[in-house]
Amino acid sequence: MQSIDHLATSRYARMRWNTPLSEEHASLLLQRLDVRPGSRVLDLGCGWGELLLRAVAAGGVAGPVATRGVGVDTDDAALARGRRLAAGRSLNRHVAFVMGEAAAWQEPADRVLCIGSAHAFGGTGAALDALAAVVRPGGRLLFGEGYWDRPPSREAEQIFGAEVTDLPGLIEAARERGWRVLHLSTADQREWDDFESTWLAGRQEWLLTYPEDPRAAEVRAELDDRLHQYLTVYRGVLGLTYLVLGR
Repeated sequence: MQSIDHLATSRYARMRWNTPLSEEHASLLLQRLDVRPGSRVLDLGCGWGELLLRAVAAGGVAGPVATRGVGVDTDDAALARGRRLAAGRSLNRHVAFVMGEAAAWQEPADRVLCIGSAHAFGGTGAALDALAAVVRPGGRLLFGEGYWDRPPSREAEQIFGAEVTDLPGLIEAARERGWRVLHLSTADQREWDDFESTWLAGRQEWLLTYPEDPRAAEVRAELDDRLHQYLTVYRGVLGLTYLVLGR
């Protein structure tokens, strides 16, 4: 019997979703996304698909007109977690998790989610162009993307890339490509702090449990570097907006 690698399983263990987002904010986004009964929901770069599962459930899965969803990602462990979550909520007949590249997906859907995955398409503009082809006419896109909330340092630009713009620039990029903004909201500081904390938390707990593991020193250094980077380079500088877009 294969032993469990507790370090591997700890990586995202304390995260509800891999984005700065509270329960209340998620509920608001799902309301604005307005998933209808019988809709097809697509999540590109889904991770373990927590928001996808909630979107499908919000659309309704009872009766002859059931909402269905597909999550696409390249992380096999995350997809496996998504399948377990779907089974635990009796949604496994309604949601499929597919191993694949987000940018290669071509089957359209009524509601599309793409949160923090624009890089898979080559950047924000390329993602907004490509996603237009998978959102059905009259459909909606929930697009989550980073922006500069304050002027970045050179180090911040090196970490997140030269294409990141401010929020007005991001909205203009969407408008130029024919998208209309049906909803705009941004992650607040508490959401960011919780995201960064839970991103670290599973492995912080692993360090406390297995301090003598040969990998402990490397993991400790990685986590300390990430926390220092967050506090000194991009906390309060990098923002993240959630846009519900239509065209």
